[in-house]
Amino acid sequence: MKVLTQKKLQSNFLGKMESTLHVKTDYQKVERKTEWLEVLEETFPYVENILRNPNRFIMNEEEIVKIEMARRITVDSIKHLSKNTNLIQEINEETGDVTPSKILNINKEENFNTYENRVIYTLIQNARYFIQKKKDEILKGESLDEKNDKFLEYRGVAKTQSEDININISLNTVLNKGASKKPNSELSKLLLRIKKMEERIRDTTGLETYKFLDKLHVALIRPPVRKTNLILKNVNFQYVMKLWDFLQEHLDDEDIKRINDKKDYMDQDYLKKLLDESFWLNYLIIRTLDPEYGDIIKTEETKKIRAEITDSLLEQILTLNDDLTKEQLEEMIKNKYTVIKYKSLSSIGEIQKIFKKHIDEYLEQIS
Repeated sequence: MKVLTQKKLQSNFLGKMESTLHVKTDYQKVERKTEWLEVLEETFPYVENILRNPNRFIMNEEEIVKIEMARRITVDSIKHLSKNTNLIQEINEETGDVTPSKILNINKEENFNTYENRVIYTLIQNARYFIQKKKDEILKGESLDEKNDKFLEYRGVAKTQSEDININISLNTVLNKGASKKPNSELSKLLLRIKKMEERIRDTTGLETYKFLDKLHVALIRPPVRKTNLILKNVNFQYVMKLWDFLQEHLDDEDIKRINDKKDYMDQDYLKKLLDESFWLNYLIIRTLDPEYGDIIKTEETKKIRAEITDSLLEQILTLNDDLTKEQLEEMIKNKYTVIKYKSLSSIGEIQKIFKKHIDEYLEQIS
């Protein structure tokens, strides 16, 4: 029986091979925008600065009271008495002492109820509502199912001088629903950031300025905000207004995006080429099961088969890494050899080593 050389066998195989590759994919994923949280984290420290050093004014409360009830006599009290002599009860002409019956009493009190502080108070209310709305959307998005399903069906037919070869590969993957319900680390980090932001806002509601305005039930500021000198010139307020405008403009944004990518096609490109080459490699392996080769194939022929398998594998490596240099390839093989040699039995490298060993044993047996 005439034995073909490996090059002729490969040429004959590939020249008469026909194959099809049917691919179907169904991909669905939820993406979450976090720009709004980044803006809050960046600008909220300036809100805190203002509340810790608030704008205030001194409110004078004037009241005419009986002299014995006066808490503090000021220059303004004396001036008022000099203009209102009817409040004088008695004048001692010898000493010049004046005894009033009543006098102007002025109570000075700090007041936080300024326009600028009401802007901050309103901003905090808006931020709390904004965060809650966005968080509800994120949690709603979490309930949406994700998909990453793939289907591949490869059929190949080839002819050699003496054989008809068929291969059928059907591979299907479906996203593990149980795995998809496991905690999402990315989502967990996002929810943790939101929680920290909520805590910062809650802390500001315990500050004196906020509690003062909340107790007064001050009216919320409606946009547009009046640009007072303080709002225009104060650096803290410049950042506050950036946050104010952002909350107003992006409240109704869709921050949850669902990506859908569904395909069903006959592949003619790179993936099909890889499977065609795999068809050839699998044929080389299955040839070793033919008992006839035990008498026909000599040691040199066995070496040729090994060399052909190695060449094909290297060809695939270079196809996958078209910019790989000779030095990089040598380094890659050297490193992989070290891994295979020294890794534990449970490692991928050791499994590959065992797989190769058994292939070699088959080839030795037929030689």
